[in-house]
Order: sequence, then structure tokens, then C-alpha cells
Amino acid sequence: MDAVLSPKIESASRWSAGVQAPRAATGPFGAAEGPLAKLLLSQTLRPVFQPIVSLQGGSVYAHEALTRGPVGTPFEFPDAMLLAAAQEGLGFEFETACAEAALRRWGGLRDPGRVFVNISAAVLVRLLQDRGRAALSDLVHSLGVAPRMLVLELTEHERVTDMDHLARVADEVRLAGVSLALDDFGDGRSSLRLWSQIRPDVVKIDKYFIRHLSQHADKLKTVQALQQIASIFNTALVAEGIETAEDLRVLRDLGISYGQGYFLGRPEAEPREEPLAQALLVMRDRRVAVLPQSGRAVQAGFLRGVSVTMAPTLGLNSSNEDAAALFHARPDLHALAVVDQQRPLAIISRAAFLNEYTKPYYRELWGKKTCMKNANDQPRLIERDHNVDELVGILTSEDQRYLTEGFIVVDNGRYIGLGTGDQLVRSVTETRIEAARHANPLTFLPGNIPISQHIERLLDSGCEFVACYADLNNFKPFNDQYGYWRGDEMIRLVAKLALTHCDPLCDFVGHVGGDDFILLYQSANWKTQCESLVRSFGLRALELFDEKALADGGITAEDRHGVTRFFPCTTLSIGAVVIRPNELSSAEQVASLAALAKHDAKLAGAGLFVRSTGEPEQHRDPLAA
Repeated sequence: MDAVLSPKIESASRWSAGVQAPRAATGPFGAAEGPLAKLLLSQTLRPVFQPIVSLQGGSVYAHEALTRGPVGTPFEFPDAMLLAAAQEGLGFEFETACAEAALRRWGGLRDPGRVFVNISAAVLVRLLQDRGRAALSDLVHSLGVAPRMLVLELTEHERVTDMDHLARVADEVRLAGVSLALDDFGDGRSSLRLWSQIRPDVVKIDKYFIRHLSQHADKLKTVQALQQIASIFNTALVAEGIETAEDLRVLRDLGISYGQGYFLGRPEAEPREEPLAQALLVMRDRRVAVLPQSGRAVQAGFLRGVSVTMAPTLGLNSSNEDAAALFHARPDLHALAVVDQQRPLAIISRAAFLNEYTKPYYRELWGKKTCMKNANDQPRLIERDHNVDELVGILTSEDQRYLTEGFIVVDNGRYIGLGTGDQLVRSVTETRIEAARHANPLTFLPGNIPISQHIERLLDSGCEFVACYADLNNFKPFNDQYGYWRGDEMIRLVAKLALTHCDPLCDFVGHVGGDDFILLYQSANWKTQCESLVRSFGLRALELFDEKALADGGITAEDRHGVTRFFPCTTLSIGAVVIRPNELSSAEQVASLAALAKHDAKLAGAGLFVRSTGEPEQHRDPLAA
């Protein structure tokens, strides 16, 4: 988006008439008028208009008014004028001049749409404070613009020091019939409190989060978070800085209301009746965007999922007899914590303690002595909200006593209870299984949950797509023969080649698990891509076999029933099913049909097997070609 431009000049503007401003003894702008002051007096500012487009319908919702100077002069573009305004002390005058020029031009055009006009928070406060709500409404009317068609776009809101006062000014603006927008939200200077207090009708998402949105999962999550906030405040969102078809498609599919950027339309002297043809093609294309996925294979899991034993504690003055009594009363306890005013100091293992306590004469000699004699004064303390995956070190540590005596669970350093090694193992395992449903830890490809979500989006869009289920032939004997390390290499090879043989902007590759993959094609050349994938894998997979296997054409190994037999070299089978609009209603139905197609493909041998919803349509074996 262009620089912040929006208001007028004192001696030549009704917008700022009556506003008290500092003034030199001679001349409307001082004794020595600078070049910008002369430009403002000449009233030669040129408003241009950039469309703001409805991303769901493709129509032009509004235009943002931007300012240019005379063509061929140093002030032709806004940056030079902004710099001169700062140097000549004409920030207020310059803003008001730009705003009035924009409104006068818009009123003269008689365009039926809305117009967004930039204005800094400081200038808006000053105008409303000195002129009042009625004057604002009258002035807008006098320039030929209906107040309800004007949106004042607040800029430089990072400088606001009195938000309560600005909120009152915002209320006055709305009472005048004018709407408000918040510009560049998320640029590092914006404030959620400001959004909450002034309740703008529109918030513009800063272009940083929009540029390359289709490639960055973190930007996608940020935009989705802003959508949730917008729904709370009943605010419409405008995505600024849309410059590519890929970013536009993602924004459309996310349900963002409006967009602005060079891909939709550049600033021009005349308002556009519709977006650029390139943008219309994207918005009317029913194909679904492939949303960027996080490259992290494991999502954070927290200790709140672990079963914490709420165990009684011992104090610094507790004796061994006290410890023995607690262990006798609570046979379920694997350990006891020694605590001083909620601060854990040590842990006593049940097994280690009773091993000592039951020795002859131990009770008589040491029963009344401090329990710290048998305590580990360097216990493992785990915060309740600790990332479970980071606790794997406990399981692999050389000091295995933590697995037997367990650990102490704390909340902000205060004792809560005890945990065991068994509980930790279960928690880490469950966390990783759940994480693998989102992203496979071996290939980093989307797992079952994102696969299902993408299928649902495809079904909801009403577009035709192809669901492919890819599986390896004779993978188990290969894995048994060469070990899991080379087996993992082969699975990663499938992932790499699958990504190569698809269009990342409209085709989706997911990893169900093991050697099973799902490919969801919207590309018209999907069949050629699948055949090339089968052929490429058949060649590249041979590099993973040893010379003898290559000479023999395969390996001798045990099958699933323990019978030794010969297996040809590993190949790839793909079962494909064409999903037409309104044919199926759930991701489960799609997955079931794709699994049937895969089954048919494996029975037929290596290659691509295509079916629609019934009998197989064709069987082709690219390796045989």
C-alpha cells in the first residue's frame, strides 16, 4: 500500500478552516514558503484510486484514495511529499489537503462505491476537537460524498497516547455516519487494545503477513488468529499487499472478506469497475488452495496429560519412622517428596528406603533420625506445563533411577505431586502418535488429520479432483533384509518423488503412515504425473538394493507367514479414483474408495490403476512400457 496521505491545507482548505495552527508573520505557511507549501497552494494534488475487492464474489467493494503530485516533478510520488511535509512542518496541512482533494475528486466521479481516505489519528482528533461532528458531516456532503460511503482509514496509530480520547472521537465519527478502518494491523506497532476500544468497521492486515502467505504456515496461523479476533469484534478484514495468484487463492479459501494489492488492481486515476482479469480467473476458479503446512513433525505436548499422583509429603524435620508410616499407609506410593513450604527439596524412593529400613536394628538406630539420610537431594523437578517431548532425556539418561523413583511435579516451582517413569513413557508415546496424525515424523508430510481436512475442503468446493493411494510392493521383505534405516530411505524417496510429480499450488501430498501415501490432484495432467512417479520410483529404488539383488532381480526372504521365497525388487502401485462434484459427502468415503483402488492396483502389480465409483476404468503399467 502507498504511504499515508489524507488531508488539507489551511489557507486553501475548508477541511481545516477554523482550526487553530501555528503561523508565521507573513504568508499562509510562513515567511519563507517551501516547495511543498507552494504545491499545496496550487491545489495540483492528484488523487488516484486502488480497488478493494470482495474475494468471495470478485466484485469491487471500495477504492482507497492515494495521492500523487504533478507528473514529472520531484513530488510526483508520495514519499518525497511526506519528507517535505516533515521538513516544512506542514504535516497537518498536507494531510488535510490530500483528504479534501480525494473527496472532491470522488464526489465528482459519482462512483457508487465506498472510498477509503487515509488520516492519522492525531489529525482526526484535532479536526473533531476543533470543528465537531456536524462540520465533518457537512463538509463531506458539500464535496458530493455521502458520509455512509466514506471510510476514514486510521494511520500512524502507534503514536496514540490517549486511547480513551481517541475512542470518544471514533464514536463521534460514527455518529456523523462515517465508518472507520484500522490500517496496517500487525506491523509491530498495532494494538489489540486500540482495535477493542475504537471498534473499527474494517481492519487491514499488514502486507507482511500476506506476502508469500501460501508458503508460510506461521503466517497462515496468524491470519487465522486475526479472523477469530475479527469475529469477536464483528470487523471485516482486508488483506493488503496481494501480489500473486497463490496468495490470493489461499486468502479466498480462508474466507477473508476483502483484498487489496497489485495483483487485483493498481492505483489509477479512474476507479476500476472490476479487478484485473488475472485476479478474476483465480477467484472464479473452483480449485482449492493447498494450505502451507508446518515443517515441525512433533507438536508440543504438555505434562498436564500425565497422570500426577497427589501424594502426601515429608518435611525437613520428618523422621525415617514418619516415612515408613506413610509408605505403610499408602502401598500405592512409589516415592515421597521432602518439601519445605511448598518447595521440593528431595525425593525418597520406596524401594530404596524399605530396603534399608527393614535391615536388622535399622529402625532402632535410625528410626527417629531425619528422613534425609535416605533421600535423593537432587530430585528431577518437572514443571506441569513442561513440553513432554523435551523430557525424553529422562528416558534415555544414564541415570536410570529417575525411571524407578520418578520425578516431582511442580507448578511455578511449588509442589503438586509425583510422576513415574511409566507415566512419562505413555505420555511421550501418546503425544508423538497424536503429532504424527498432523505431520509424519519421517517425511514431515501432512498426516491423517490434514489429509482429511483437505479432502473436506475439496468436497465443499464442488470441484472435481482425483484421490490417489500410493503403496509399495514388496516393501516388507526389503525392510527385513536391509534394516529399518534403508527402509526409511525408501519411504523418504517416495515422499520426495511424490512432491516432485505434482503442482504444489493445487495438488496435495500426505503420508498416512508406513509406506502408504495419499495424493490429491486438481491438476489436469494428474494421470501423466502418476505414471511418471511410478516410473521414476522404479528406477531410483534400484539404487537401494545391493549388486546381488540387482543381478537376481530381487531378494529371497521370508513372507508374512514365515515362508522363504523370492521377491522382485520393490516397486510402486497407485490406485486412483476420480471424485466428481456432489458424488461423495465425506472424507471417509473418499479414503475408502482410494483404498479400494490401491488394493486393485496391488493385485494388478506395479503401475497406475484408475477407477471412478464402480468398476476399474483402466490399468496401465508404465514399467512395462
